[in-house]
Amino acid sequence: MAWFRAGSSAAKLAIRRTLAHGGSYAARTRALPSQNRHFHTTVFRQKAQSAPVPRPVPLSRLTDSFLDGTSSVYLEELQRAWEADPNTTSPGISGQTIQESMRLLLLVRAYQVNGHMKAKLDPLGLEQREIPDDLDPGLYGFTEADLDREFFIGVWKMAGFLSENRPVQTLRSILRRLEQAYCGSIGFEYMHIADREKCNWLRDKIETPTPMQYNRQRREVILDRLIWSTQFENFLATKWTTAKRFGLEGGETLISGMKEMFDRSADLGVESIVIGMPHRGRLNVLGNVVRKPLRQIFSEFSGGTKPVDEVGLYTGTGDVKYHLGTSYDRPTRGGKRIHLSLVANPSHLEAVDPVVVGKTRAKQYYSNDVDRTKNMGVLIHGDGSFAGQGVVYETLHLSALPNYTTGGTIHIVVNNQVAFTTDPRAGRSSQYCTDVAKALDAPIFHVNGDDVEAVVHACELAAEWRQTFHSDVVVDLVCYRRYGHNEIDEPSFTQPKMYKVIRSHPSSLDIYQKKLLESGQVTKEDIDKIQNKVNSILNEEFLASKDYVPKRRDWLSSHWSGFKSPEQLSRVRNTGVKPEILKNVGKAITTLPENFKPHRGVKKVYEQLAEALAFATLLVEGNHVRLSGQDVERGTFSHRHSVLHDQETGEMYCPLDHVMINQNEEMFTVSNSSLSEFGVLGFELGYSMENPNSLVIWEAQFGDFANGAQVIFDQFLSSGEAKWLRQTGLVVLLPHGYDGQGPEHSSARLERFLQMSDDHPYVIPEMEPTLRKQIQECNWQVVNATTPANYFHVLRRQIHRDFRKPLIVMAPKNLLRHKDCKFKRLIKDQNDHSDLEEGIRRLVLCSGKVYYELDDERKKVGAKDVAICRVEQLCPFPYNLIQRELKRYPNAEIVWCQEEPMNMGAYSYIAPRLSTAMRDLGRGTFEDIKYVGRAPSAATATGFYQVHIKEQTELVQKAVQAEQINSPF
Repeated sequence: MAWFRAGSSAAKLAIRRTLAHGGSYAARTRALPSQNRHFHTTVFRQKAQSAPVPRPVPLSRLTDSFLDGTSSVYLEELQRAWEADPNTTSPGISGQTIQESMRLLLLVRAYQVNGHMKAKLDPLGLEQREIPDDLDPGLYGFTEADLDREFFIGVWKMAGFLSENRPVQTLRSILRRLEQAYCGSIGFEYMHIADREKCNWLRDKIETPTPMQYNRQRREVILDRLIWSTQFENFLATKWTTAKRFGLEGGETLISGMKEMFDRSADLGVESIVIGMPHRGRLNVLGNVVRKPLRQIFSEFSGGTKPVDEVGLYTGTGDVKYHLGTSYDRPTRGGKRIHLSLVANPSHLEAVDPVVVGKTRAKQYYSNDVDRTKNMGVLIHGDGSFAGQGVVYETLHLSALPNYTTGGTIHIVVNNQVAFTTDPRAGRSSQYCTDVAKALDAPIFHVNGDDVEAVVHACELAAEWRQTFHSDVVVDLVCYRRYGHNEIDEPSFTQPKMYKVIRSHPSSLDIYQKKLLESGQVTKEDIDKIQNKVNSILNEEFLASKDYVPKRRDWLSSHWSGFKSPEQLSRVRNTGVKPEILKNVGKAITTLPENFKPHRGVKKVYEQLAEALAFATLLVEGNHVRLSGQDVERGTFSHRHSVLHDQETGEMYCPLDHVMINQNEEMFTVSNSSLSEFGVLGFELGYSMENPNSLVIWEAQFGDFANGAQVIFDQFLSSGEAKWLRQTGLVVLLPHGYDGQGPEHSSARLERFLQMSDDHPYVIPEMEPTLRKQIQECNWQVVNATTPANYFHVLRRQIHRDFRKPLIVMAPKNLLRHKDCKFKRLIKDQNDHSDLEEGIRRLVLCSGKVYYELDDERKKVGAKDVAICRVEQLCPFPYNLIQRELKRYPNAEIVWCQEEPMNMGAYSYIAPRLSTAMRDLGRGTFEDIKYVGRAPSAATATGFYQVHIKEQTELVQKAVQAEQINSPF
């Protein structure tokens, strides 16, 4: 194995000089290559020792890893020891010097940072990459003569293979394992992640004592899936030689990887996966992963789904077969079932990304998936589009926003190493097509697409990451495209060298079969048996496809049962509301909390309440309402004020959160979005498609800016039902009007939406007044409401019908103004305390009804030196208001009081955040927070009333009593 490279670079000379001569630690690290300057250090402090055996080290000093980036102590100690005696050696190990230990650590670090640059990723062997100098052991002063020297590494407490129980290893064995871990068929990029826990978790997964190996049973499953993937493409190529199908040849291992990823996800608790992907490989994914009936796929090749008049079902205009979606409940290898849904999409690459994320978020809402572990999104990308399409980043940057996060999306890039005809050097400025994901601290696993077991391993690891850290992860499947952009394209026009290699390159199936045969785990008869089974099924399905007729409307999921397609007549429903209901909700949305001080500009009662009343009445009828877009909480023109801000405290209050009594779930969502049109509108479209019993609204900041999302309007919203049989009731509000604000703030381009309307200009439709046939048959609605009453009814009409259509509203900028208000996040002590109360000995923070019992006890015992504050908003934590109270009571001990057991309630959430607020003011740390409440318990509460009374009395008395409260630590 060639570890050492001939020649000497400036980098080599720099590091040798800095490690061989004096100078400060900072000066020496500045001389290192830039990627090595911020190397991690360990907290273990090893002084120079002359004794042959190392002195025992307390375990407390082994808590942090040299590679964790938490401290520079170790290297500083090494430096000081060397400065005291340059000949200092590590005890008892073949003359190992402190500097050699330091160099070895840097070498390990280099592999973790840049090992992927040496990984064998290109199955064609065409990519020429310059291997970084810092992977050369010679850079650190090691020579061939050092390869079989033993180095003591047992004192390093770190994640990965160096933490195994082998304190002494030769340099050769260390390098061999580093090469196996970081320079094989998978290249890991993760050292850009700032979180220590995440890096350590990945190191434990990557730096295993021995390379990953699958047993025979797993290998047979992987082989079976690879044969299905390969034979499916071969079968289509044989039966329909001139048809465009955008096959997966060259990337067949995607199927094995996806199926293993889904199996692993199901084992970890995932119950539903929403998938988005482009056309390449889509038919294979439909047939082999999502389990769309093969006979249906073959039928579409042979002429497609029959028109509505022939089979009695509405089919719309239809779309090409490699744009269609489907859903299926699929059994997993572990014996579970997982629901898969592949979202239909256009040829506009990556446009489906935010739609998938929005649909996933909606699934989580309707299934009460608060932890976001049961519903997951998976996006498959192309290498050119992942690097080139801006909507990729618009989607990525939604990943951690509170009202848009889905707990992590798994991204798989099918990296052909060429776009349509564009080489990577002309398609991106970065080393990898996946570099955009580094902005989100997402780990990236580059994997050679010819190594199916490596692909499976990377996909399984991605699933484990997502379920562990609830954040995005990327698998970069480096493969190739055996044919051109499609099967009738000639790729040699533009990539002659690549396709010369491809013509003689074996398939991934050939490579894997050879590997298994050589291992002796699988015989030729085993392989033939699987292939014969697959071919038999394919032929049976092909024969059945000739008589295939769809049996149901494809869009009807369980949520949409009973909703009608355009050929089914729908009766008009009343959108009116009883006066007493209007009175009650009107009062609720125009009442401010006591002591709340809104801005004087919104304190008066506005004349127009149409929008808020529409939202409120739909909420009390049990419908979910979601409003999203730039500045929608206040409204661009101060026309909404769904969220009010107290002018003194900054606290927020949302009136529409308070229209229902005993509300047990969040029915109303309003959220300012990121500064994105394409991504956020796509997200809300996906959200609206999941469940019809919701009013989902996207509002543009100005209607003029809506064209930033034109792809969503053109390819999805205006035509989605016709192409893919997917209904949506999404409402789009576009502020529109000419009032002297110039050409960029006047027009929502009404004409464009009318142009895309599909009502016939020369045919008068049936106008029977009790039916809705005209709207049902139209692709969407475009309105320009000029009265509050019209706006009220057009919003309610979206819900009170048994079909769904998009609604485009040209929204006047001054029509919808009304009074709003907001709640206090924290209620201060009710004893009219001043801004500084030095005589208060204890500050009790609590939440909920326990406040009233605490206040009664305080009055009973006359504890005037105890202050009680109520934290009304627990999350997000009101740091500013907490700190306001901490400053008010500078001499008080801090107590958190709750009724729940310590392992329940708000304590575990409040304590670290409260300690952060305290530490920032110099008021103490986590250990200075005193806990008053029930002891840890497996059950939430006792079943004996007298025991409950005793517990409650004791905790209330303890919180207010004069005696000192002990720390729980």
